[in-house]
Amino acid sequence: MSALTPLQQYQADLNRPDFHYDAAQQRAVEALQGLYDELTTKANSDHWIVQKARKWFGKKQQSVKGLYFWGGVGRGKTYLVDTFYHALPTERKLRAHFHRFMYRIHHELDQRKGESDPLPKIAADLAEQYQVICFDEFFVSDITDAMILATLFEALFANGVVLVATSNIVPDDLYRNGLQRARFLPCIELIKRHCQVMELDSGIDYRLRTLEQAEIYHWPLDQQAEQQLLQYFSQLAPEQGKENTPILIEGREIQTIRQADGVLLVDFTALCDGPRSQRDYMELARIYHTVLLANVTPMGPAYGGDDIARRFLALVDEFYDRNVKLIISAQVAAEELYPSGGLEFEFRRCLSRLTEMQSHEYLAQPHVP
Repeated sequence: MSALTPLQQYQADLNRPDFHYDAAQQRAVEALQGLYDELTTKANSDHWIVQKARKWFGKKQQSVKGLYFWGGVGRGKTYLVDTFYHALPTERKLRAHFHRFMYRIHHELDQRKGESDPLPKIAADLAEQYQVICFDEFFVSDITDAMILATLFEALFANGVVLVATSNIVPDDLYRNGLQRARFLPCIELIKRHCQVMELDSGIDYRLRTLEQAEIYHWPLDQQAEQQLLQYFSQLAPEQGKENTPILIEGREIQTIRQADGVLLVDFTALCDGPRSQRDYMELARIYHTVLLANVTPMGPAYGGDDIARRFLALVDEFYDRNVKLIISAQVAAEELYPSGGLEFEFRRCLSRLTEMQSHEYLAQPHVP
């Protein structure tokens, strides 16, 4: 738990050589500081201490408006939410990628099959655990999510939960052109009523700047390749992340090298050599905006068959469709990954996509969770 307020942390970070002043970001930090002050000073009109803040956080409050930040990719939105989250002097807080949060809600609904109107009960349970919920990458594309969000959010706000969210999309454009969108519109109105909506767009895309300076496809495999991937991970991840811990995808574990919110560093064999399906890659593409894939080796009949090659093709296709940024270290040049076999046509298409995925146009596109 941070001893610094959001504004103090931002001012401290400005002293780092890799951190740059951004007027739009400072305005956002000031808004977060205002929310932080409002939350913590509820305990005492003059000053607060941690115990009193915790006491306030244990009560239901309905008057505090949250924050909804929207803007292009790489604007520092995740940094802002993390700074705010770590500064809050309470354990009754949740910070989650929106997609993972909805996965949790659907799991809760499955557990409550047969109950009448379970969403308000789920919201009440969440409000007992968390007074502040921070979402990263708020994006609605699934009709199942869209149909339940209005009811869920109405119950969360009624229970005094404060929402802080980041998104690439202004609230009015959420779930645009989605099926039965009229049923989702009340959710948009709830967000606008209970959150201050702020655009965060300074024209400086920090993530894009890092990606364009990166060597997106590095070969051969050498010490530099390993060091570069670790360096890129540190620059792109919102926090240090976890080392050598598995993630659970479609009920199966995948061993990782490093993982953080939205960013994954993983070995090629972990993703492509073993019982993996298209659904695994779809799920990964929804969760991670950037994947660093280490130690890619040649594929094809000369290297044990086409199974690994097919999985790699499926991985690239899913990542491409959702604008996932893919950084690769490989044993050979891209055109030598599949020297011969029955998938030569498919690999020519894959190479074309890998080339496009290194372009400014592709790197500048927002991730589609």
